[in-house]
Amino acid sequence: MRLDTWSFLIGLELVSFVLVALELPADTRLTMAAFSLSSGVVALVLMAAAALLGARWRVVESAFGGLDRVYETHKWLGVWALAFASVHLVFKAGMQDWDTAAILALPPFYVRLVRQLSFVALMLIVLLALNRRIPYRTWRWWHKLSGPLFLIVVLHWLSFKTPIALASPAGLWLATVSTLGVAGALYKLLLYPALSRHAEYRIVDIVPGPAAVALSLEPIGKSIAFEPGQFAFVSIQSPGLREPHPFTIASTNAPGEPIQFLVRALGDYTGTLVADTRIGMHADVYAPFGRFKRPSASMREIWVAGGIGISPFIAWLRDGAATGLERVTLFNFHTPGRDFPSTEALDALTRERGVECVQVSEGSMSPAFRERFAEIAQTTAPADIDICFCGPQGLLADLRAAMAEHGIPASKLRFERFDFR
Repeated sequence: MRLDTWSFLIGLELVSFVLVALELPADTRLTMAAFSLSSGVVALVLMAAAALLGARWRVVESAFGGLDRVYETHKWLGVWALAFASVHLVFKAGMQDWDTAAILALPPFYVRLVRQLSFVALMLIVLLALNRRIPYRTWRWWHKLSGPLFLIVVLHWLSFKTPIALASPAGLWLATVSTLGVAGALYKLLLYPALSRHAEYRIVDIVPGPAAVALSLEPIGKSIAFEPGQFAFVSIQSPGLREPHPFTIASTNAPGEPIQFLVRALGDYTGTLVADTRIGMHADVYAPFGRFKRPSASMREIWVAGGIGISPFIAWLRDGAATGLERVTLFNFHTPGRDFPSTEALDALTRERGVECVQVSEGSMSPAFRERFAEIAQTTAPADIDICFCGPQGLLADLRAAMAEHGIPASKLRFERFDFR
């Protein structure tokens, strides 16, 4: 059983509200003061969970079924933490009938200062995370402050006069999640470069394309084991390119073969990478991540790729150990003049592997897609179809609509979210 974003969020919120309610007099549990106090607790718990998920620990990725799901949850944790913190700031979280005490006694001036700073810190973290106009390298360094800023929130909890004793169930809940959050934040900030799974590589080949490149890298010493379809964070050791950025691995893990990434210039960082990367540069590759794998059963497979989303499917096509490729139809959505790899190269690769390739250059309403998709849906039982998708959100919505139109359950669709900002 995998954790999903909303069950995880709701679970944390329910546990927090219930435990806080148990610490309050029964006749005050439904007051605005109680709601404000509970909201503050929830905000801290969600921030701690976000810090824990941001550490990229393998056990956490496995629990959610992939790092893409972890980061999706991480984003919503921050958004809802800000919402609950806003309630906590606006309404007074105390009543005269409550027996309150601070766990860590501070002068009143510093208690108020920490309270205000904790809300500003949370607001800054969330706004930075959601603002896509900030250049990637600037955004990343600001976002690294999330850990230290979380410590301010923990200090607010410890110094605030509250009816929640540290030894109570609610107090132990807060202490546990805060400890895990601080551990995750410190690991990501200080220990991740040394302890995470990574290796040094050297760029040995660059194949240019329309506003894109294919980078081939060979290991310097040890290599990283991965499965076709997984992705890595790549940090190229050159000024302006050192920030680790996620890219899908477009190659197999065959002995002696270089690892390859397809990169399209879609933003400030990738634009610089496409323009400035040179053969001989070194790179740190942090991998593997993701759970985007081919189905193991004998299914009728439909692969749908949009733009650079062709990357994991190229890795699957290149996998010499792959079987059952004759049951695969690949829909490649591309923009004429920007296709990379070229449609000719992809056609040659799919023919070699026995895969049916349908080139789609007119969008999801194209007859090339709709008619062939309908044929497959009409000649194959829904239970025997497996659909894998990688591409932009708009195309994903259109694919879901096509599935619903032909009675294919949503559970037959597998995809991976690559947008971590």
